[in-house]
Amino acid sequence: MAADFRAQLPALANKTYFNYGGQGPLPTPALQAITTAWQQIQELGPFTGAVWPFIEQTTGRLRQHLARWFGVPPHRLAFTENVTSGCVLPLWGLPWQPGDELLIGDCEHPGVVAACRELARRQGLQLATLPVADLRGTPAETEARVLERLEQRLTPATRLVVLSHLLWNTGQLMPITAVAQQLAGHSRHPWLLVDGAQSLGCIPLDQAAAAADIYACTGHKWCCGPEGLGAVALSERVLEQAQPTLIGWRSLRSEASGSSSFHSDSRRFEVATSCVPLYAGLEQSLQLLEAEGSAEERLARIQRSSQRLWQGLGAIPRARPLLEVAPPAGLVSFELEGEGPEATVNRLGQQSIWVRSLDEPHCLRACTHITTTDDEIDRLLGSL
Repeated sequence: MAADFRAQLPALANKTYFNYGGQGPLPTPALQAITTAWQQIQELGPFTGAVWPFIEQTTGRLRQHLARWFGVPPHRLAFTENVTSGCVLPLWGLPWQPGDELLIGDCEHPGVVAACRELARRQGLQLATLPVADLRGTPAETEARVLERLEQRLTPATRLVVLSHLLWNTGQLMPITAVAQQLAGHSRHPWLLVDGAQSLGCIPLDQAAAAADIYACTGHKWCCGPEGLGAVALSERVLEQAQPTLIGWRSLRSEASGSSSFHSDSRRFEVATSCVPLYAGLEQSLQLLEAEGSAEERLARIQRSSQRLWQGLGAIPRARPLLEVAPPAGLVSFELEGEGPEATVNRLGQQSIWVRSLDEPHCLRACTHITTTDDEIDRLLGSL
């Protein structure tokens, strides 16, 4: 079945692609859905009474669809442009008090870390670090160590924990559901913010997203959707406690001047005009992925490819995979002796093989998807 999906990705026709964690290629049917939506909007009139039912149907269908993937009711799901805005907009609206502590994993993306630092500066908050970058073992070992370290670093001042579901640099899986359960027993029940940039379309996320307070994803990576559209799942207590930060007409119940209040559900964190045809494109990409099997079945195929790559790297004397065991998903990070990561990226790019370099740790990262073939993995290994 993966061959059918792959055949609909024209970007894979002339290259060997391992950068799904940066951006997935857009399937032709998704591009056609975007174009068709543009055409229909123009035919109906971009701002007419006739166009609004189409817009509401298009956005509503995707909200319902993504809510099922996230394992939450639709009223807990807000649309965003990307992961960072999905994390930051509700984060900055929470009721902070000076002295509150943010406990941040040491593998978090710089965009989210920078937002937390600026929030701390403005609100007089404290920052602390939860070390997870060195965890390279089995999922069971990792879960035990994460929970142990979390218990050690939680203080009476801890108000928020920030932790990605699938670490974008080492490829390790974090036990989000178990972390949420542990935080529920803390005296202040800290909020849990999860960066799910590498999750949606790669691993099953419904349990973790339902357990977190803020779980933000994007559609343009493993879902192979268009860039510029993502979503965030919010807990009921965030909906009760957080106030909108960046505000626009979509945040409001109505446009009545001076009398309108914010939506009571997740829509209060949506802002203003968005590109509706992108919703149709992501909806089509989700349907194409679902036709390839369940989330668990797709992950098993991703793992098969990542394990093949991980094992092959282990057989190359100058290569060292970061993880000590086969990757839990599709991110395979590794070091290569005798050549800097950037030089390796450039050399492979000249052969139309595309991986990426990372700064922390300074290494290379290759991503396998359900579309990845054994021949592609062997070609990468041979070039290395």
